[in-house]
Amino acid sequence: MSSPFPRIILRQSKVDAVKRFHPWVFSGAIKRCEGELRDGAIVEVYSEAGEFLATGHYGTGSIAVKVFAFHPVADVAELWRSQLRQAFDLRRQLGLVDQAETTGYRLVNAEGDGFPGLIIDWYNGTAVLQAHSLGMYEQRMVLVEALQQIYGSALHTVYDKSAAVLFKSNPAGEYLFGRSGTGEVREYGHRFHVDWETGQKTGFFLDQREHRHLLSAYAAGKKVLNTFCYSGGFSVYALAAGASIVHSVDSSARAIAWTKDNVALNPASGSHEAFTDDVFTFLKDCDADYDVIVLDPPAFAKSLSARHQAVMAYKRLNKLALTKLRPGGVLFTFSCSQVVVPDYFRGAVTAAAIEVGRPVRVLHHLTQPADHPVSLYHPEGLYLKGLVLRVE
Repeated sequence: MSSPFPRIILRQSKVDAVKRFHPWVFSGAIKRCEGELRDGAIVEVYSEAGEFLATGHYGTGSIAVKVFAFHPVADVAELWRSQLRQAFDLRRQLGLVDQAETTGYRLVNAEGDGFPGLIIDWYNGTAVLQAHSLGMYEQRMVLVEALQQIYGSALHTVYDKSAAVLFKSNPAGEYLFGRSGTGEVREYGHRFHVDWETGQKTGFFLDQREHRHLLSAYAAGKKVLNTFCYSGGFSVYALAAGASIVHSVDSSARAIAWTKDNVALNPASGSHEAFTDDVFTFLKDCDADYDVIVLDPPAFAKSLSARHQAVMAYKRLNKLALTKLRPGGVLFTFSCSQVVVPDYFRGAVTAAAIEVGRPVRVLHHLTQPADHPVSLYHPEGLYLKGLVLRVE
């Protein structure tokens, strides 16, 4: 029986990457197309010799096909149901499902879970979808049905936030199931407001959960500076761990308001002060008397063309922070720029330390947590890098 899907025929010299299970087919690898193509269409990928290679979504950008299966697919909806169940089973294996102390986690992490171009985050009964490709966006109602089957009565709301990235002229999200404006999640018992309608990404940065928890081991009795604080995650953990003073800094007044709200939700004995300021300016002007500093900036580069400039920015930022730590102080420093690979990030931090001239030791190498898995065949899925440094 012939397939109903259009065919993408690859140049013979370009088939090896697909045979190695890399989920991206670039436009330059295509020799010809057979059938009617449109953005978001399901297509099958073949070699010039007629060998079947993969099934995926066609796109009009430089990534022409995002592969979601390396075998023929007779029932696409059933594939999504099966793969969503696998993603859920992994989170259950990780101990994140039905846990009272931690009620937020990532359910689907794009290529890492076999859903290229799709993120689903779970916030204590609310699933927030964000599709970064038209192909995945068009499957959203199938996904809602699958979520209802998996979670049952535990699912109260499904909110689609894809428009913010796919249709920038119409950034409003859409409720696909249920309705609720904001919610609250717990992480290791700490409480946080989540605003998926107006917050960044899906509303909360779940990928820093384990690193916030790690900070607790270094915060007791310390003076802590949390920069690019967004909704104050690191600040809440530091105060709960017994930090004497926590300063939170962000250029966004709204982020500072969220931080204050989240700090107020959680009991703490230490003092907290929040500053609406540019982080680089704050670091230049503040006293060099912090015991712990957290640098968690937004992505400095979203394309290869911006990578060099981003590396220089990471160097400048880390150099400033390294001069503001007391002897024996600890620096938590991160990059979420996917194009700045770990070696480049470590190089930028090393260059900063050399210029400062203080002894620096690496205590931890950090990356995204297990509910943000990366396919072994798709190293581009690794975006979060971090180092914990002790500075003498």
